[in-house]
Amino acid sequence: MKISSEISAIVTGGASGLGEATARVLASKGAKVTLFDLNEDRGNAVAKDIGGAFAKVNVADEASVDAGFALARAAHGQERIMVNCAGIGWAGKTVSRSRKTGDIHAHRMSDFQLVININLIGTFMCLSKSAAGMMTLDPLGDAGRGVIINTASVAAEDGQIGQVAYSASKGGIVGMTLPIARDLAREGIRCNVILPGFFETPIYESLPPEVKDSLRSHVQFPARFGRPEEYGQFAATLVENDYINAEKIRLDAGARMPPR
Repeated sequence: MKISSEISAIVTGGASGLGEATARVLASKGAKVTLFDLNEDRGNAVAKDIGGAFAKVNVADEASVDAGFALARAAHGQERIMVNCAGIGWAGKTVSRSRKTGDIHAHRMSDFQLVININLIGTFMCLSKSAAGMMTLDPLGDAGRGVIINTASVAAEDGQIGQVAYSASKGGIVGMTLPIARDLAREGIRCNVILPGFFETPIYESLPPEVKDSLRSHVQFPARFGRPEEYGQFAATLVENDYINAEKIRLDAGARMPPR
């Protein structure tokens, strides 16, 4: 699907990190972009900068998501591109033992559910509602009606100690890619998922220097963290190459995460 001024797009998590970079790349190619995010100040600033729109959306809340789609479609019409970047990181073992007291604690279910609700259910809710809207459009020849791109993580395959909730949420995104693509094939809607490695995003920027140095040592080449714009450029490639469908693709410079 050629990205142009005739194409509308929605990017969740669009106020920062991978989402912001993707929104900027799509807008630079002419697309009319709406950002979904909870950060209202930053979201409005980015939207103004790229000539797009912003909707304050909690992707885990259906009423909020519905309101976001209504705003986006009123501003730019029905989207043909949906990129899901919204998500949270989390750390917590399946079971932990206190070094001081020896007390044993199971993973808090509320924390596990929070991560699943935002990362997995939020992604599915947004893509499902977007696909329903895309189905009302006429197909653009072989390009079809629309494209969905989801964001997982290399943690879906290389989950580290303490990443059980995060890895489960991202593994779910990977696992649903093929059935979604099959569900939507007759309607001319593609679905792919990107598994980013270590990127210069707010999550990694918050890590202690020694942790970042350790992670960087597992990157093959180039031996650095990825730049958000590299994710955005790749997302645009997946939009524009009509023959890529139902794929999970690592974007990680050959990195494999160690156990810890």
